[in-house]
Amino acid sequence: MSVKAFKLVSAVEREMLMGDKNYINIECIECCGKNLYIGTNDCFIYHFLLDEKISTAGKITFAATKQLHKYLGLKKPVSELKAASALTRLLVLCDNTITLVNMMNLEPVPTGARIKGAVTFALNENPVSGDPFCVEVCIISVKRRTIQMFMVFEDRVQIVKEVFTPEQPCAVAVDGYYLCLALTTQYIILNYNTGASQDLFPYCSDEKRPIVKRIGRQEFLLAGPGGLGMFATVDGISQRAPVHWSENVIGAALCFPYVVALDDEFITVHSMLDQQQKQTLPFKEGHILQDFEGKVIVATNKGVYILVPLPLEKQIQDLLASHRVEEALVLAKGARRNIPKEKFQVMYKRILQQAGFIQFAQLQFLEAKELFRSGQLDVRELISLYPFLLPTSSSFIRSHPPLHEYADLNQLTQGDQEKMTKCKRFLMSYLNEVRSTEVSNGYKEDIDTALLKLYAEANHESLLDLLVSENFCLLTDSAAWLEKHKKYFALGLLYHYNGQDAAALQLWVKIVDGDIQDSTRSDLYEYVVDFLTFCPDQDLVWKYSEWVLEKNEQVGIQIFTKRPLEEQEKTNFKPDDIISCLNKYPKARIKYLEHLVLERKIEKEKYHTHLAVLYLETILQMKSVTTDNCTETTELLIKLRSLLQKSDLYRIHFILDKIQGTDLHMESAILYGKLEEHEKALHILVHKLKDFHAAEEYCMWNSENRDVQYRRRLFHMLLSVYLNPGTSDCALVMAAVDLLNNHAAEFDAALVLQVVPDSWSVQLLSPFLAGAVRQSIHTKRMTQVALGLAQAENLIYRHEKVKEKGTPILLSDKKVCQVCQNPFCEPVFVRYPNGGVVHTHCAANRHLNSNTTHHSSSSSNKT
Repeated sequence: MSVKAFKLVSAVEREMLMGDKNYINIECIECCGKNLYIGTNDCFIYHFLLDEKISTAGKITFAATKQLHKYLGLKKPVSELKAASALTRLLVLCDNTITLVNMMNLEPVPTGARIKGAVTFALNENPVSGDPFCVEVCIISVKRRTIQMFMVFEDRVQIVKEVFTPEQPCAVAVDGYYLCLALTTQYIILNYNTGASQDLFPYCSDEKRPIVKRIGRQEFLLAGPGGLGMFATVDGISQRAPVHWSENVIGAALCFPYVVALDDEFITVHSMLDQQQKQTLPFKEGHILQDFEGKVIVATNKGVYILVPLPLEKQIQDLLASHRVEEALVLAKGARRNIPKEKFQVMYKRILQQAGFIQFAQLQFLEAKELFRSGQLDVRELISLYPFLLPTSSSFIRSHPPLHEYADLNQLTQGDQEKMTKCKRFLMSYLNEVRSTEVSNGYKEDIDTALLKLYAEANHESLLDLLVSENFCLLTDSAAWLEKHKKYFALGLLYHYNGQDAAALQLWVKIVDGDIQDSTRSDLYEYVVDFLTFCPDQDLVWKYSEWVLEKNEQVGIQIFTKRPLEEQEKTNFKPDDIISCLNKYPKARIKYLEHLVLERKIEKEKYHTHLAVLYLETILQMKSVTTDNCTETTELLIKLRSLLQKSDLYRIHFILDKIQGTDLHMESAILYGKLEEHEKALHILVHKLKDFHAAEEYCMWNSENRDVQYRRRLFHMLLSVYLNPGTSDCALVMAAVDLLNNHAAEFDAALVLQVVPDSWSVQLLSPFLAGAVRQSIHTKRMTQVALGLAQAENLIYRHEKVKEKGTPILLSDKKVCQVCQNPFCEPVFVRYPNGGVVHTHCAANRHLNSNTTHHSSSSSNKT
C-alpha cells in the first residue's frame, strides 16, 4: 500500500550544466554538506552550492549556484568523486587514477599525490587508523583479483595492504577491517586484516550490475538474485528480511527507514521495517542513485534531482488518516532513531492514542484498549465521546489538535444502537480496569462518575459493587443520574457512602413501603435492619426502631441484639430504655431479654425474673386459647424450664406464686427444688405428673456440683416417695425397683435393705444387690490400694529422714564442752558444722569465746 514518503525535486537543471552542448553527460556526483560536485564524460568537474528553501506552504525547493568548473585535461570521463571533508580534499577517479584536488578551487594538490591503477574505489566510513586527518581508501586494482588499502593524507597517499581475492572483484564497500565484495559469481565478506573470508550468496555479474552498499555499522545492502535486496552483516548473516526489487536495479540507497532503488523506469521505495513497497516514482533514463549524509540524490545523464523525504510524522499521520494503523505504528517505532528521545516519546504516545481511536471506531476493542494503555491516554478523551458521562463540573478540554474526527458516539456509530451498546460495554470494561491504576490519577471523579452512569443505564450488576467499595463518584451528578434511571436503592448506597445515612434510610423505607418502585433487592427490609444494626447514629436507630418492629418483631429486634458487642458494652443503648421501647412488641421484648440473659449473660435479677414472667404469661395466654400444646407453646415451655433450672438469679417465690393454680407442675417442681423443698418437688413429679424419668432427672440435675452424700440423700428421698407407707400402686413399686436397679451406685445399700419390703425377692433386686456388692468390693479394694500407696510413701519419707540424720554422735560423761570444758550432764547439746559439741547455754552465749563465735558466725547451727 502506497505512502507518500519522498518528493522528487530538481536540483541542477540541464542548462546550468551544459547549456546547448548535448554531448555532455553526467558520469558521477558527490555531495558534502551544501557542496555538490558533478563529474562529466568530457573530463570536467563542476562545483555547485545547494540552498534549500521552504515556502510558507511548506514546499521545499533547491537553488543551485555554480561556483566553478575544472577540466582535468585527460579527455576521459570522470568515473567517481568522493569528498574527504576533514582533509578538504576531493578524490577524483579518472583514467584509472585517483587524484587529490582541493574541494574549494578544484586544483590538484601541489605534491601531485595520486593512486594509480584503480578500477573503482570506496572510502572506509568506519576507519581503523584513528587518525582524524587521514582517509582510508579501498581500491579494486587493475591487477587481476587484487584489492589494495591506502591511507590518504592531505598531500600524500600510503599503501597499507594488498589482498588477493579468489575471483575478480567488481564492486566493494568497506567497514572497519571488513570488505564486502562482489566477485564474478558471488558476494563475500573479507577481513583484510586476518584474511578470513565468508561466502554470502551467488549472483552473476555478467547478467546484472552488482550493488554493494554499506548501510550501517558492520551491515551491507546487496543486490541479490531474483530481484531481492539482501541485507548481510560481517558475520555472514541477515538480520532483516529482504526487500523485493525489480530484476534490473541500477542503484540503491538508504534513507531510514526506507530503502530506495532505481531501475530503468522507476524509483521504488521499500520499508526496512516491514519490507513492503511504499512508493513508486516514475523516473526514466536515471543511472545514478546515491545517498549523502541522509540526502538521496538521483541523476540522469543531463540533470540532478533530490529525493526530499516528507517528515515522518506527516507520513504517519497520512497512514492514520487512511486507517492503516499497523503500518503507522511500525513506521513510528522505526522513527525512534531519527528523533530526539523526549520529542519521540511525546509523538509516539500521541500516535498510539490516535491509532487507538481508529481501532475503537472499527469496534476493534482489544486492540484499542492496548493502544490506549500503551499511549497513556487521558481516559477523559474517551469518556468525552459519550454524551453526558463527564460531570458538569469537569474541567476537561479535548486535545488539540484532536486525536480523532468524531464529535460524539452518535456520529461514530451513525445511530446504530447495537454498535453503541458494544461501545458502552467496552467503556465499562476499560474504566473498571483503569480506575485503580496510575491512568486514573488526577481525575478519579470523572472516571468513577462515568462508570456509575454506564452501570445505571445498562442495569449492570456491578453498580452496587462500585458503590459499596471505595469510589470517587461525584454526588450531585451521580444522584441525579440514579434518580433518572430509578435506581433508588443504589442512590441510597451513594448517600451512605457520602455520609448521608438519613437520606439513604428515607429512600429505602419508601421502597419497602411501596411508595417508590425498585426491585433491586427483594430482601431490602432485612438489609435495612442490618444497616441499622451497624449504624453508629443512635438517633437514626431510635427513629426507625418502631418502623422495623412494626414490620417484623423477631427480625426487627436485631437492631438491638446484633449490635457490635463493644457498642453494647459502652451502654450507648441502655437495656432499660430498649425494654421500655419494646412494651408494645411482646415477641421482640422476649427476644431482647433472651439476648441479655442467655447471650450476654448479664447477671441482674430483674432481667432474669422479667424473662421468666414473660415466658410464663405467654404460655398461660396460649393455653387459655387452646388446650392443645402447639409447637410454639412447647418451645416456650422448654425455654422456661431451662431458665428456671440454670438460673439462680430470678425471684423464686414471685414466680412460684404466679404458677400456683396452673397445670405447670414440672415448673413448680423445679421451683421447689430451687427452694431445697425436694420432697414437695418429688411428690409433684411422682404423684401429679407420674413422670418417673423426670423424677430421676430431677435428682441428677439438682445434685450437680454437690457432694456424694447430697445426691445420695435425694435418691433416698425419691425412693421414700415411691415406697410411702400405705402405697399400693404397682407402678410406684416398679418405679422403685427400676430406680434401685438402674442407680445402684447412688444408694447406701444397708439403708435400702432396711427400707424395702420384706416381701421383695432377691431376684427382683438382683441388679441392685450385684451392683451394691460390686461397688462395696470396689470401694474396699480402692481403699486398700490407697492405704498401701500411703504406707509406701510414708516409708520413703522415713528413709529420707534417716538419710538426712547423717553419722551418729556418741555422748558420754567423759565428753566435754568445747566452750566451757565441762562434761555434759544431760543428753542435750549443740553441734557445730566442724563437728564440735557444746552445751546449749554455751552456744546461746556467743561472746564467751571469741574464736568459737567467729567460727560459728559463718555457718548455720545444726541441732
